[in-house]
Amino acid sequence: MENTQDLNENRLADAWAELQSHADQGNPLQADAYRLAFADPEFLLRRETRGIRFQLEMLKPDMEQVAQGIENTIVVFGSARFPAPEQAQQALKLARDSGDAQAMALAERHVRNAAYYEQARLFGRMVATHSKHRPPAEQLFICTGGGPGIMEAANRGAHEMGVPTVGLNIALPHEQSSNPYVTPSLSFKFHYFALRKMHFMMRAKALVAFPGGFGTLDELFEVITLVQTRKAKPVPIILFGSDYWKRLLNFDVLIEEGAISPEDLKLFEYVDDPQVAWDAIKTFYQL
Repeated sequence: MENTQDLNENRLADAWAELQSHADQGNPLQADAYRLAFADPEFLLRRETRGIRFQLEMLKPDMEQVAQGIENTIVVFGSARFPAPEQAQQALKLARDSGDAQAMALAERHVRNAAYYEQARLFGRMVATHSKHRPPAEQLFICTGGGPGIMEAANRGAHEMGVPTVGLNIALPHEQSSNPYVTPSLSFKFHYFALRKMHFMMRAKALVAFPGGFGTLDELFEVITLVQTRKAKPVPIILFGSDYWKRLLNFDVLIEEGAISPEDLKLFEYVDDPQVAWDAIKTFYQL
């Protein structure tokens, strides 16, 4: 006789199979009072069930990472728009062949920014090389937003060393898929930015922010604020690309106006080399 767990799993599977059959047959789903609540998308997507969706986005990635031994991560943020060097060089060649001055200027900028892609890739390789033969409790895994650009580069570096990598993607109006270097079983998709950012911090032992746009700034300042207010434990916060960050953000103004304390500038540091970034993390944790 089947045990209780097997019976429950069969019933859940049957309920989901019934729901799937509607989609397979092209039948539109209508609100159905008789359908099991967990298998009723219309019910789960109601405003009143938002709290349940929060809980699900909290639980699913957490449970899956625990099951796969992902306890400690190095989070890498940065622009999704910076291409790999090989792509940038190819685009530059096409632009030069076309003779279009605007296209050439854009391509030259891509070549310049592709250097950050390569540095993020090297950083990912360093983290993975360190962790590859360590006991599970001492392993550090690259975690990114799962998208292209800098995120892809960091995942790629770790992937090339044969180490699992994590991607926390987000559903956007212009759909983006996970980059090919995220381990498939560790590729998660979020609806809520807040839950996604919480997951970044839950396992983060360090944050490395490469040049990026609004998303990178949002994630960076979230972490700095959490550490400053002691809502999170101190972790290395590294701004990669000192020229970029110092041109973009004049933190001295905050001190001059009394908006932050001078010691708050010690919450993060600037680096320009992947090895220096990795050394800063190793020094912090005495690895």
